[in-house]
Amino acid sequence: MERLPTHPGERPHESDDSPGPARTAPPTPPPPATAAVDARGIVTEWSEGARQLLGYPPSEVVGQPAARLLADDAGTDGAAALRDAAGQERWSGTVALRHRDGRRLRRELLAHRRTADGPVTEWLVVSAVTGTPEGQTPEGQTPAGTPEGEAAGGGTPGSEAYGSGTPRSGMSGSGRLGEWAFRQAPCVMAVFDADLRLVRANAGMEQVLSLTEDQMRGLRLPEIVPHPVSDETEAKMRRVLEGGGPQHLRAGAGPAGTGASDGWSTSLVPLEDPAGRVRAVCLAAHQRLQEHLARQRMLLLSEASARIGTTADSGRTAQELADIAVPGLADFAAVDLLDAPRHGGAPSPAAPARPLAATRTAVRSVLDDGPTASSAAGTAGTAGTKTLYPALSPVARCLAQGHGALYDAADPDLLRWARQDPGAARLLGSTTHSVMVVPMRAHGATLGVALFGRHRHAEPFEADDLWLAEELTAKAAVSIHTARRDSREHTSTMTLQRSLLPQTLPDQGALDIATRYLPAGTRAGVGGDWFDVIPLSGARVALVVGDVVGHGIRASATMGRLRTAVRTLADVDLPPDELLTHLDDLVLHLSADESGTDDTAESAGGIGTTCLYAVYDPVSRRCALARAGHPPPAAVTPDGAVRFLDVPAGPPLGLGGLPFETFETELPEGSLLALYTDGLLAARDHDIDEALDKMFAALARPAKTLDTVCDRVLTAMLTHRPDDDIALLVARTRALHSDRVAAWDLASDPAVVARARKHATEQLTAWGLDDAAFITELTVSELVTNAIRYGRPPIQLRLIHEDSTLTCEVFDSSSTAPHMRRARTFDEGGRGLLLVGQLARRWGTRHALTGKTVWAEQSLSPG
Repeated sequence: MERLPTHPGERPHESDDSPGPARTAPPTPPPPATAAVDARGIVTEWSEGARQLLGYPPSEVVGQPAARLLADDAGTDGAAALRDAAGQERWSGTVALRHRDGRRLRRELLAHRRTADGPVTEWLVVSAVTGTPEGQTPEGQTPAGTPEGEAAGGGTPGSEAYGSGTPRSGMSGSGRLGEWAFRQAPCVMAVFDADLRLVRANAGMEQVLSLTEDQMRGLRLPEIVPHPVSDETEAKMRRVLEGGGPQHLRAGAGPAGTGASDGWSTSLVPLEDPAGRVRAVCLAAHQRLQEHLARQRMLLLSEASARIGTTADSGRTAQELADIAVPGLADFAAVDLLDAPRHGGAPSPAAPARPLAATRTAVRSVLDDGPTASSAAGTAGTAGTKTLYPALSPVARCLAQGHGALYDAADPDLLRWARQDPGAARLLGSTTHSVMVVPMRAHGATLGVALFGRHRHAEPFEADDLWLAEELTAKAAVSIHTARRDSREHTSTMTLQRSLLPQTLPDQGALDIATRYLPAGTRAGVGGDWFDVIPLSGARVALVVGDVVGHGIRASATMGRLRTAVRTLADVDLPPDELLTHLDDLVLHLSADESGTDDTAESAGGIGTTCLYAVYDPVSRRCALARAGHPPPAAVTPDGAVRFLDVPAGPPLGLGGLPFETFETELPEGSLLALYTDGLLAARDHDIDEALDKMFAALARPAKTLDTVCDRVLTAMLTHRPDDDIALLVARTRALHSDRVAAWDLASDPAVVARARKHATEQLTAWGLDDAAFITELTVSELVTNAIRYGRPPIQLRLIHEDSTLTCEVFDSSSTAPHMRRARTFDEGGRGLLLVGQLARRWGTRHALTGKTVWAEQSLSPG
């Protein structure tokens, strides 16, 4: 008695104990034919299934050209197959093959590009069943006209019991509904037999893998999609067959050419016969599309935070945007920066009336790494090319409106733009089906536009993709805007910094001097390092090197204020320790004035600034130095010995209340003095001791010029752009010998003034300076008279002759300094210093621990 079907689509069959015709077991399906062909077209692998298909043993095929296996007239098909496979990861199609016995077979082949051990790329070619000689019926297939019931068999795997496509005419209504449900299910479904070979696949499986059921039938999943996920899935299917029950994976086969994807949830369930025996495995995969896409967008946005804006180079930032968008978001991306960025408030709803000029700054395509890379670059336009957007193009409209837009290939605006602009037609291409245009805006400025397109992704762009593109583009725009702003500020700071540094070194005869200034190479910008050379009275020279804390224009401005203050205090002829004390007070006042500003990091008013101040006297060859937290200077004697001068460190400027100390030393004529800022010693690739050794070695080497010494020091110390500013000042000492200096001790008696004038005129005659005698006599008379009348003994007169300057100095032990005033009509005195001020180039008073020196300089004519 027949049993009724227990579920829709189940066939009625006789019970196990009912008599019936004996059934023979179906033949074992042949193994798939597989072969591997390298990039040269040589066969490298040959399976048993391939031997059964074409009859060749491996010894006759491996190492031979694969073209020998093609039928004689299959050259055109083979060439077409090669063209189709170029640049692809997978190929499928029909090829005519030649059997070893001469028969001709047309076979559906599936080929995957794979990378073997090493850099060699080869193709894995797969065919599921044996071939069919033309004009013959394939072995194992039912000839046309075979009764349907005979072909149905007994429901063995691979037979009609699992279905083979279109429902048969004799199938019941419930069976047809079940077949339709399998074929049209809104998920990926497939059935694998006991040998884990595919026997059924629904439309979802065909669409995802871009293969038909006939192309996949008889193949194992790793042969259909070579990927580790396929191997894992097959292992779980084997576990199902072995009675392990349903299995689950959070991955599945991905779209064509991508191997596998994490955006799937895959279930593997056993298919049992009425006796409870597992006969096959059903694979059902559901794509968690929205969840997966949302997670991928967040991951891409997180990755962009680390990869976009890594440098201050606008071109590099634009390329980083393109690289992060492809292939994660789009199949190609192009970034164009406007030649003249547009600044303004709210965007205008209308498109501009004139075309917009831009420069293609970055390009990226999924084809960049393949054999069609050059054509891809040509399609998108290479970086650096000029682009002109028509006034009514989608790009111009999006830039005017200030927000992005989505376009499909049939959009009228996109088609009109492609007709107007050949460059747009090449960029969009015939295969591009979805485009996004996103303006690059930051801080009210429109910097450019980013274009994104899809031709390999089957899904068009959607609103969430536009949101992600706008986020990525906004991040790149902010980085580019910041880089340009920093570049402008850097240029302004450099201009200010260099304008505040000495443009030329002053004329003086006490020292030979060479200097170098190197700005910092980091994004922090230029700092406040400076140097100065200040001529003083009595042929002396002051040397200054300082380092203001911080970077940028505020640090440079503070440096300029401090340099001006140092020059002003130096003109008063203060000793080094007193000068630093006054400078320390100034920094405290600057800090107090700026304490209410918002930017506390840049408003310290110079607190923490370091400074080294040195005064060299060529007459006595003595050097007095004081430093405020600055590195000590290095001195090199004429015999090449290098040492640090033991100048007390002192606190940095701006701390207040702590004393500074002056250190004095005698420097032989020809000694070298090196003053520098700490950026010279702050190298990244060696420690401080190694840096000092290198500096000492460079200073000790003999050199003809001081410029050579500076270059040697910088070359030895630096292997890259410095992280901090560097100021370097190198000076070689000279001496004024006794034949250029004359001094006389004078009594505190008005009668000695005439004798002082006589000493001065006789000395000028000895020096050949008779032309300067008149002015010198007047100066000596006035200064000596003031010292006798208002000062205290002892009194001394000294004349110093330099190459172009004659200095007259009168010393007395009183600390009272003379002051110039305008004499009234009936005053008997008060006109002497006014006369000296008119005749001399400059004059002043220099105080010592006891007493003072009043001096006056006059320029000597070339004769």
